[in-house]
Amino acid sequence: MLSPSLPASGRTAGRGRACSSPALPAGGARPPLSRGAAAMATGRGRLKTFAARTGECSETVNAGIKSLYLTPPVKPKPRVRFESMPSEMLLKIFSYLDAVSLLAVGCVNKRFHELANDNGIWLKLYSSSLHPKWTVWKMKSKQTETVSLGCAALNDKKPGYWKKEYIFKQTSAFKTRVMRLVKFLDPYTGLPCKNKEAMKVSGLSWIIVLKDKNGKEHVVEKPNLSFKDTSVTVLWHGTDWPCLDILSTLKLFGVTPLLPDQSIPPNKNGPRRFSLIAEYHLANLTENSVVVGADELVQLFSLSPGLLVGIWKGKNEIAFVMANLHYNQLLERSILGSATIQYSPPPNKPLLDDIDSEYGLHDYSLHLDLHGRNCMYLCGSFKCLFCRKRDIENGYLRLRVVNLKDNRKHLPIIGTLGICWETDVFKGNVKDCFVMDLTLLDETGKPFWCFSAPVHMELSTKSSGLYDYMGHIYTADYADSEGPNNPATTKTSVNH
Repeated sequence: MLSPSLPASGRTAGRGRACSSPALPAGGARPPLSRGAAAMATGRGRLKTFAARTGECSETVNAGIKSLYLTPPVKPKPRVRFESMPSEMLLKIFSYLDAVSLLAVGCVNKRFHELANDNGIWLKLYSSSLHPKWTVWKMKSKQTETVSLGCAALNDKKPGYWKKEYIFKQTSAFKTRVMRLVKFLDPYTGLPCKNKEAMKVSGLSWIIVLKDKNGKEHVVEKPNLSFKDTSVTVLWHGTDWPCLDILSTLKLFGVTPLLPDQSIPPNKNGPRRFSLIAEYHLANLTENSVVVGADELVQLFSLSPGLLVGIWKGKNEIAFVMANLHYNQLLERSILGSATIQYSPPPNKPLLDDIDSEYGLHDYSLHLDLHGRNCMYLCGSFKCLFCRKRDIENGYLRLRVVNLKDNRKHLPIIGTLGICWETDVFKGNVKDCFVMDLTLLDETGKPFWCFSAPVHMELSTKSSGLYDYMGHIYTADYADSEGPNNPATTKTSVNH
């Protein structure tokens, strides 16, 4: 390769491939670089240099070239992934987690699920739960001995054995604690008087699951609760309801934390237990269900037991869903069932009078509440109810609570009957209907027949026989499909 000669002034010649002489002018200022030298200095272009004389190269430029070619590129440090850690290290980390966190970690992937089922970790949790926290320091040596003895049998148990034992133990203790609260009965209604406290302790809530014809499920949570003396009304509303045409079933569940902790509020994303309360079929809802009432915006349809579905007028879309839950065995139905099987209460058989051959059932009492979710219209109790043996036939019994002509036992209704409803935007009140809570107690004061359901009220064609009332008479008929032994019917006459 030829090197062009440089003029005395030091300027580059040719096509800009030569660099200037390393000698500086007398003033000390560095002359401007040519295009080739600039390209070389920035790492671009061809890295070839020529000195002022043939075969003479700038040592400074060569040093820069060597540094470009010989210096290895800086590689980023490899990141340590949590999943790539050895199993021994992961087990050590998992051993510091509590039970709820372990259950959550086990849902990450298959490997974490297997490690989170380690019997050694769960045996330690199981042993530590055998004694209260304030006595752990006293029982430390005994617990250590228990764990060491248990470790000898770890290999004999399948993975996840002690996990199941721990969950079963905690669940049993939780159910015992909650059921102990519902043993305190209200002498006026015969129902548990600490329902709210029991629900708070258990972290109980209610959800509905809508299933469409393709098998897809839509979960609706965050209901509004309205507590009464004998029932609770649960209202779900929103703006993203699926179309009613594609829905097949609606399931009502009681939901509680799998491992409740009284010091920590229930976590929606944590492990939870589902208890099926009721299942409803929504196919042809507007044709197969009972119309309770309507207003300017919605139409109400009733499904047994105790479910109310509001449909927007002119549209086949759900506005809200309202469930009326009677307190009788509500905690048992919301906690003791499973995700597929409802809680089955023990059979309730009436006690017939074995002394008087004429009496069949006696000393029964009835508690009746009429309300519209937020307001109470009527609340009354009726004592000393009885029926004769001839009034018991085919599993039915007849109890006359109030005679139409006996105005001494008639109770007044306060306000205009109607069911209040609300959504995110609208509110309304459907008139001429109400929610009826009926509680029938046997001679021992135990609930014999209970329900809470929406009822429609109609104007009766009969005239009043009371000398002090000349107004209209309204009647409300309700047939319950879940009576104590067989379906039963109640008929209520309302003077309004």
